Amino acid sequence: MENYYDLLGVAKTANEAEIKKAYRKLAMQYHPDRNPDDKSAEEKFKKINEAYAVLSDADKKRQYDTVGDSRFHQQYSSEDIFRGTDFSSIFDEMGLGGQNSFFSSFFGGQGGGRRPGAPGFAQQGPAKGQDVEFPVNIGFLDAYRGVEKPISFKLTDGTTREMTVKIPKGIKAGAKLRIAGRGAPSRSGGQPGDLFIVVTVLDHPDFKRIDDNIEVTLSLKVSEAFLGASKGVNTPEGEKKIKIPAGVKAGTKVRLKGLGFPTAGGGAGDLYAVVDLDVIKDLNSAQKNAIEAMQEAGL
Repeated sequence: MENYYDLLGVAKTANEAEIKKAYRKLAMQYHPDRNPDDKSAEEKFKKINEAYAVLSDADKKRQYDTVGDSRFHQQYSSEDIFRGTDFSSIFDEMGLGGQNSFFSSFFGGQGGGRRPGAPGFAQQGPAKGQDVEFPVNIGFLDAYRGVEKPISFKLTDGTTREMTVKIPKGIKAGAKLRIAGRGAPSRSGGQPGDLFIVVTVLDHPDFKRIDDNIEVTLSLKVSEAFLGASKGVNTPEGEKKIKIPAGVKAGTKVRLKGLGFPTAGGGAGDLYAVVDLDVIKDLNSAQKNAIEAMQEAGL
């Protein structure tokens, strides 16, 4: 399946307005009313609507970015993807029709083609049970490597649920993991609700996450900054040796490629060692003489 960002022709950094603008342009191009009896255009229209339903929703987008395309589709059904997305108002803005036939193709004609939750949507069969959210705290390195967490929680009917949840590597703080059918049971004999694991990632004393990259402070002596040095840098994969060039300035970032967080596309971010000068406040006599000599030499 094509990546949602590629389908809409936008970057992962695109904001809500940019995503909507790209979607509107493609919807105008591939809408069934403009391409009668064109199966390829119809299929493209379905795909861009699915992409927009995910990328226009902050929670779904965050989940998609966290777990990647294949795992996202394992966790979300078509109904889950389209739930809550208001296509009708967008189509009305563009003066287009056809939304009924479009939604019918996804939901089997339920409710006259209206999206679930929209006015006039006819609920088919017993109501689904209530969804449940459960917070889980994990460490910084657990988010980097992935982890399995045992959890236990009570439902409103007093039932205790115990299970082990697999947290994927690279997950971001605030992400929600959906576990289908592990929420509250239906009171009318329908499908149980879903469980959503809300992830909090705890701070690390050394590492800081910036998107999919990691930053770590690298303290240098003044002499090392002037003359250059070979230094050990703490990374999630253990200590790595790097060469610091002579004359490096405070705030300089030295890149260690591929040592950041795993990305949805199968790659990895980078780790940046941020140079900080370790200025000694209480100098001994030898250190003071050395600094004074540097000062006299114009350094």
